[in-house]
Amino acid sequence: MFKSAGLVARYDKKQALKLADNLAEYLAGKGVEVYLEDTLRGRVKSAGKLVPLRDMKTDFVIAIGGDGTILRTCITLPKPEPPILAVNMGVRGFLTEVAPEEACQAVDRILKGDFKIEKCSKLSTLANGEPTPDALNDVVVSGGEPSKILYLQIFKDDLPIAQLEADGVIISTPTGSTGYTLSAGGPIIDPETDAIVLTPICSLTTFRSMVFRGDTKIRIESVRPKEMLVLVDGAYRRLLPSKNPTVTVSQSKNVTSFIRFKANFYTRLESRLQFKGCFEERDEK
Repeated sequence: MFKSAGLVARYDKKQALKLADNLAEYLAGKGVEVYLEDTLRGRVKSAGKLVPLRDMKTDFVIAIGGDGTILRTCITLPKPEPPILAVNMGVRGFLTEVAPEEACQAVDRILKGDFKIEKCSKLSTLANGEPTPDALNDVVVSGGEPSKILYLQIFKDDLPIAQLEADGVIISTPTGSTGYTLSAGGPIIDPETDAIVLTPICSLTTFRSMVFRGDTKIRIESVRPKEMLVLVDGAYRRLLPSKNPTVTVSQSKNVTSFIRFKANFYTRLESRLQFKGCFEERDEK
């Protein structure tokens, strides 16, 4: 089914680089053409073809690392993105699917077609009218300096709905609702819900998270100061110095596709965020 694979790995961890080497050899032994991200040059021994991530047009991609590695991969991959198998080499790895010792077995299942595809919505952003990369998790709008209060006007589909005094706001997808948004007090959104979440960061005004329909367009204008920082998935940043800095966020036409096996969203919540979805069975007294 799949004839080519891309390999991306965090290059600050020896175990991740070793696994990339092992998987490259394993895939080649299965007759799969292997491409490695060019940042691995000199870090791995594999003879696979080295290409920039933005040019990795393969049938699927294996990302070895934590959520940061996955988000970087999703931002950079050419669109439409190939399906991603995420191997956990991070701390929490909420987006990942398999442990390192299960990687070869996962490859066997993929080549047999024994897997499911989970499609995750993304956010499209215009910063002062110029596009940024799509976000799988979230778009963060803050001041150009830490702890600098922003006075913001929030619009829903061009209708002004709120004024906000805060360190900033997070606009997230259902996928991103378990990340920075959750840490800031936002809700967990079921991945099957078509929604966009707006959550304030350290608000001085009485303002809580708001959940909008997925086809909503959210516009954020800074009243003062006349400068905003836009951060996409923690991997892309742009400073907006302007007389009227504006950020517009809407649902993207692009999606990220993850290769999944048996685990579902709620098992990942329980295993990685210590979220208890049901009571444990206990003997009746």
